[in-house]
Amino acid sequence: MMIGTSLRVFATISVLVAACLCCMSARTDAEETDSSGSYLQASPEDIQWWRDLAFGMFIHWDPSSLMGVEISWEREDRPGTGGRGGTPVEVYDNLYRSFYPAQFDAKQWADIAKAAGMKYMVFTSKHHDGFCMFHTALTDYKISNTPFKRDIVREVADACREAGLKFGFYYSQPDWHHPDYLTDNHERYIEYLHGQLRELCTDYGRIDIIFFDGLGGQSKSWDAPRLFKMIRELQPHVIINNRAGIPGDYDTPEQRIGGFQNDRPWETCMTIGTQWAWKVHDNVKSRKECIQTLVNVVGGDGNLLFNVGPMPTGLIEPRQETRLREMGEWLEKYGESIYAVRGGPFKPGAWGASTHKGNTIYVHVLDWRDMPDRLPVIDKRIVASELLTGGAVKVVQDAKGIAVDVPTEHRQDIDTIVKLTLDGPASEIAPCIVPSGSLAAHRPARASSSREGDQYSADQAFDDDVGTYWCAAGGSKQAWLEVDLGRNCTFNRVRVREGGTPWVEKIVKFEVQYEKRGRWHTVLEGGKIGEDGRYEKEFEPVTARKVRLNVTEAKRAPRIFEFQVFAG
Repeated sequence: MMIGTSLRVFATISVLVAACLCCMSARTDAEETDSSGSYLQASPEDIQWWRDLAFGMFIHWDPSSLMGVEISWEREDRPGTGGRGGTPVEVYDNLYRSFYPAQFDAKQWADIAKAAGMKYMVFTSKHHDGFCMFHTALTDYKISNTPFKRDIVREVADACREAGLKFGFYYSQPDWHHPDYLTDNHERYIEYLHGQLRELCTDYGRIDIIFFDGLGGQSKSWDAPRLFKMIRELQPHVIINNRAGIPGDYDTPEQRIGGFQNDRPWETCMTIGTQWAWKVHDNVKSRKECIQTLVNVVGGDGNLLFNVGPMPTGLIEPRQETRLREMGEWLEKYGESIYAVRGGPFKPGAWGASTHKGNTIYVHVLDWRDMPDRLPVIDKRIVASELLTGGAVKVVQDAKGIAVDVPTEHRQDIDTIVKLTLDGPASEIAPCIVPSGSLAAHRPARASSSREGDQYSADQAFDDDVGTYWCAAGGSKQAWLEVDLGRNCTFNRVRVREGGTPWVEKIVKFEVQYEKRGRWHTVLEGGKIGEDGRYEKEFEPVTARKVRLNVTEAKRAPRIFEFQVFAG
């Protein structure tokens, strides 16, 4: 048995039996009263308030913080995952016995979130390790059985509401601690799961967001339709993500900026460091990375759920707090271009991104080296322009597009924001890609291998979209990516974008090659792509039709967001 006594087991079984009877009754009622399935999705009005918030705080925290390891994944036994962590179960599962975060203050967390410009918070009520950060009647493996005893979820929920923040909870359906999970008694576990969701949706006031985390195809069904119906009966305005086995209300790209998508809501969840839980001496993202990540996410028409991992004391690490406050200072000045806007019409690229609201477009230039001579043609007339970040801007609109000229001294290192006022709604403009000028853009491509799924094909590295990428097959430590330029072209510069953080850095050594008379010739050799996931270099001009990125050594399967080739 896992931690507990016979008395606890009998008590838990009794509660589960009651939960089963209750859920069976609910299932019958559902079949009799609602066959439309309308409970599977939130209303457009509720989706809209969530989208307008744009920026939220994610918090991963439980007794695993005592070890400074990744939450859950350090546990040795991880049923259903095919892997094992480094800490024995008897050690990991007993961490809670000494968990006493004496400096925890939910109001302080809420104050930091507000100072960061965040509008909502999502907190881990239970992660894969099964430990409950709320007072549940269905298990003894919970925060109220630690020396600390206090109900963390309740305090966080109350603090968020007091601070004017929307509140949601993360809940992992997998539970590596529960004795019935993925066994012949898994149906009994399902009732346990439903029982806990009933508790969370009944005992903690209004819940605005639920973030499920079902680990994809690694788990059995959660009986999601019945679960969703129960949740929406208890919390009619809640927003639910797509990780419960059914689509839910929004998509959740993880640890990456999602590609431009305005036909379905989405939210990037990403860490401020390199892992979800706190660890000593973690690499914290720079101010520039943090702000540009937010801009690119919102420019892609998504929300950003930015994660911090509190220390065992209950405090958010000072380095993380400082970075969040810096984001808030920036948003205090330029938040009009982030909150209650939509992404586009100019899709994000290496140059930057854009957002719009009403008759206004906000052009966010993140890297002037990649800014084209002209933005694409739009079917609205620009009637006014200004540099929101201060200084002079000259905007010329003609039949070839929109030329934006900002003097060098007025260009910002992080984000230069040009505000364009139109003669009509910007929402009527069809989203468009800003061409990079790469000779390889949208040309036929192939690779040594690709991860399963069209979204990882070689073409994704040549689409001028920094939100999509090619990924080699799992386990690949060597790979190549090739493009056919369509004719012999002379070029002298390449750009490779692997990603923006050490977390996604995989390439150790690579070559840039061109084909001549059936043989490949190396024009450049490199090591790691770079601290910002970007490599760019000029060389003596060569003429060829086919160009290849040859990865000769990688830590893990390489992934390339863009491989670009330029003339001049």
